[in-house]
Amino acid sequence: QVRVVESGGALVQPGGSLRLTCAASGSIADEYCTGWYRQAPGKTRELVAVITNGYSFMYEDSVKGRFTISTDNAKNAVYLQMNNLKPEDTAVYYCYVGKYVTVESIDRFASWGQGTQVTVSS
Repeated sequence: QVRVVESGGALVQPGGSLRLTCAASGSIADEYCTGWYRQAPGKTRELVAVITNGYSFMYEDSVKGRFTISTDNAKNAVYLQMNNLKPEDTAVYYCYVGKYVTVESIDRFASWGQGTQVTVSS
């Protein structure tokens, strides 16, 4: 499994923006899924944004129009641009690169990185 290191989390005011970066230990170009997930306090981990097959994008409903996932295959990096942040976006954000998509599959057959904390508060 490709190992990842997430960075870019911070404390930001509502309406602000952040860009998260995921640095992968190996090539991401041929991986089925590159994505971002999050876990808010007291809640289960959820999918935020993923790219599958290199061209299919999927976003969680509450982030559509505000978050954008992108990749740089030359740098083996995955990014999450987050705009118009809301307090409900507060969570630890995790990156995943591999052949699974759902949280359940990754929990069972793969592993997560350490994540990066995003806190949206005034």
